[in-house]
Amino acid sequence: MTALTLSTAAPSGLRADAVVVGVAKGTKGDTNLVVAPGAEAVDKAYDGKLAAVLETLGATGGEGEVTKLPAPSGFKAPVVLAVGLGALPETSADGATFDAESLRRAAGVAARTLAGAKKAAFALPVQDAEDAGVIAEGALLGAYSFDAYKESAQDAKSAKAPLAEVVLLGVKPRDKAYKAEIERATALGEELNRARDLVNTPPNDLNPEAFAAVAQAAGKEHGIKVQVLDEKALTKGGYGGILGVGAGSSSAPRLVKLSYTSSRAGKNTKHLAFVGKGITYDSGGISLKPAGHNETMKCDMAGAAAVFAAVVTAARLKLDVNVTGWLALAENMPSGSATRPGDVLRMYSGKTVEVLNTDAEGRLVLADALAKASEETPDAIVDVATLTGAMVLALGNRTYGIMANDDAFRTSIHEIAEEVGEPSWPMPLPADLRKGMDSATADIANMGERMGGGLVAGLFLKEFVGEGITWAHLDVAGPAFNEGGPFGYTPKGGTGSAVRTLVRLAERTAAGDLG
Repeated sequence: MTALTLSTAAPSGLRADAVVVGVAKGTKGDTNLVVAPGAEAVDKAYDGKLAAVLETLGATGGEGEVTKLPAPSGFKAPVVLAVGLGALPETSADGATFDAESLRRAAGVAARTLAGAKKAAFALPVQDAEDAGVIAEGALLGAYSFDAYKESAQDAKSAKAPLAEVVLLGVKPRDKAYKAEIERATALGEELNRARDLVNTPPNDLNPEAFAAVAQAAGKEHGIKVQVLDEKALTKGGYGGILGVGAGSSSAPRLVKLSYTSSRAGKNTKHLAFVGKGITYDSGGISLKPAGHNETMKCDMAGAAAVFAAVVTAARLKLDVNVTGWLALAENMPSGSATRPGDVLRMYSGKTVEVLNTDAEGRLVLADALAKASEETPDAIVDVATLTGAMVLALGNRTYGIMANDDAFRTSIHEIAEEVGEPSWPMPLPADLRKGMDSATADIANMGERMGGGLVAGLFLKEFVGEGITWAHLDVAGPAFNEGGPFGYTPKGGTGSAVRTLVRLAERTAAGDLG
């Protein structure tokens, strides 16, 4: 993991592989480049001509753009790396405050660009401790790489290690607020990157039992109580949804409960329950996915990875809120013992479900976990799942959908997601779509109308949430796994989508901001 340090040192005297500065598009047009605050000393070393030099090299200040140039005379670092912040804020041309996401993305791009380097000094705009925190967060997330399985000599040689150390300049190393933000960024960054590792791990190495073992180890390390229900306990408890999905696999399913209890917990302490879909590999089961649609299905446990990371982060930050995480883990495979289309499952809640499509399996494992989580009557439940291709068709690859049984809570989740830099969009739960799941055989079918499939899935889940409990459903099927090239602080592969939303929700709840 990339190390973070704070420093008041001048950029010229710091021994590093590079000094990172920010540049932006000015207010007079795209060609009017502006050096961002934080880089004044670097600009001065270029006799105030850093912007002109960068423009000569073709830099525009566009978001994510990177330009390298030799450091000026007298600098111990050999290179200056200028990263684009996008448009200059209109508030003021000198000392303008850039929004958090611009800083986060710029830091991520810089960290990724400097892969293989041992140390980099970041002289980006820092107005306050929060700015320092988002820059640190972006750097940690942008420096991520997953090379665990590259063992050939050629691959090992071409793979560059993540940037080893980031030094944030222009900050206050002894200030409590700055220290707190860096500690938060470190905990969040490490756990989010662990979620990415889990998503990227091949399914032959991460089956339900292996995932449960990771949770148990983390629980022991961070003082989280972990309970694992194996196939015998699931059978005894009547978890028909989880068992039905896992019936075709030689790797038995698991339901993992992680309980973080605040050290300051009292009768008024709020309780959040997070529920994650954890299909460690999804072949589609008997309703087999065609070639071209199953190669990345190791990522179908991204919801459980996000929930796991969020609970551990809450524990590391010692938040004054009780958080319970439920990981519904199974592998969906075809075999002679697999659930068939037409089978009826008796769920943990007692309801019966006619399975019309075994590739609509995520809602089945979530239904059991939601019903179980509801028994503890938490103040709110949020589930996270790579649930439907329909949501990807609706919102694209970078935005997740939010559904809820409470409009105000849905709005709060949306605001939180936007605040932390996770694009999302509120979606409805139209009552008229419920009829499409009526079954002549069972209480409900696991499929309904094709149009609006993501909303139908949300309506199905709603059936298993306890009465009177506030609930939201995050369908992260689009942003959970990036099949394209890296951008900002987002790598190729597992992204850790929804982790930051869940953590900020826990923080706000602890602060009493959500009622």
